Amino acid sequence: MNITVVGGGLAGCEAAWALAERGINVTICEMRPVVRTAAHQTDRLGELVCSNSFKSIELHNAHGLLKAELRDLGSLLLPLADEARVPGGAALAVDREVFSSLVHTRVSAHPLIRIERQEATALPGTGIVATGPLTSDAFAAAIAARLGRSALAFYDAIAPIVSADSLDHGELYAKSRWGKGDGDDYLNAPLTREQYEAFIDALTAADQFHGHEFDDAAYFEGCLPVEEMARRGRETLRFGPMKPIGLHDPRTGREPYAAVQLRREDKAGQMWNLVGFQTRLRIPEQQRVFRTIPGLAQAEFFRYGSVHRNSYINAPASLGPALTPKDGAPVFFAGQLTGVEGYTESIGTGLLAGINLARVLAGDAPVVPPPTTMLGGLFRYLHDADPAHFQPMNANFGLLDPIQGIRKADRKQALVARARTDFAAWLDELRLPPGSSTARRIGAASAV
Repeated sequence: MNITVVGGGLAGCEAAWALAERGINVTICEMRPVVRTAAHQTDRLGELVCSNSFKSIELHNAHGLLKAELRDLGSLLLPLADEARVPGGAALAVDREVFSSLVHTRVSAHPLIRIERQEATALPGTGIVATGPLTSDAFAAAIAARLGRSALAFYDAIAPIVSADSLDHGELYAKSRWGKGDGDDYLNAPLTREQYEAFIDALTAADQFHGHEFDDAAYFEGCLPVEEMARRGRETLRFGPMKPIGLHDPRTGREPYAAVQLRREDKAGQMWNLVGFQTRLRIPEQQRVFRTIPGLAQAEFFRYGSVHRNSYINAPASLGPALTPKDGAPVFFAGQLTGVEGYTESIGTGLLAGINLARVLAGDAPVVPPPTTMLGGLFRYLHDADPAHFQPMNANFGLLDPIQGIRKADRKQALVARARTDFAAWLDELRLPPGSSTARRIGAASAV
């Protein structure tokens, strides 16, 4: 039997690998380069099109906890991200080119995985759908027809990348917030109050791309365009991506009034990303406005910020707990298409989709980790959220059941300890031979 995985992004690659490692022949149907998207630059599998950061690796952080769970579950992509890592403080930041090359080479070389370059226009009868936020119109229509619900859409924004050689390093200082990582993983552009006010004036007055379809854009709150944040209040950016907290300037010993952080994009440190500066400003306006930032007066832009459409399914209205159609068909949905937001979250849904489809093919029921774990908490959100107000979600501790009687200062530590214990127990039971009494118990408890 050959299983089709539609989509060669993070979720699709992780799902295909999980299936192939369990002895199942897989065809990855990837439409690039036959059909291109508004954001991808190559036809490689696993290309990153937004940030180059997989976010925190620290266990007391929700993203770090999720990574630990996925490593325990056998993720392929997180070890490849380790190989492509560039300095990023407490974040797992990667060289995009290196990462996608590693993913493409590794997945393509698997003897049970075949790559087919064409646009899918119908859902597989048995398979995995992981087409991502840039799903083609034809396939989005097929999903809507299959699920009986129209896909929702929101608009995501990409931050600019500038050349290191074009920066005035005399006006910048190297420092990670609170000295995390190696202590100096980020470049920081400090602004005085006067400089900050002038920047806000320039930003809010700048010309941006306008079109009727963008006017009512339902932006994901965690990825707002920088000009949209500025319009919400003059101090919004100073409490957001330009917050100076933990960024004492070593030259003065004081925190600046505001600060712009730049994060390394490649191992050689030739490209730097303006952290949190997603934008839909026109290109001349990006040049004019962002060059008012100290140290960026002569900035050369390797990539300008842009806006593209992202589609996602109303999962609580359309999918079951394991992200299959509610009629029980053996089609698993994975990745950002399901309403998770973030690279690691996409990897997690893809990995579990591959594991669960392999279980179904073997005659077992799909399973989901307990909701006291970060992966389980994400799946519970996708199933239990209010369909009328459903929005994409990142990993966060708010997804987990609270622990009563714990001091606020100790809550995260307690949540992490419980999650690690519960995930280990779930994984131990999951690995038991089919038919054992404990295996039957987990099947009864968590089969969905």
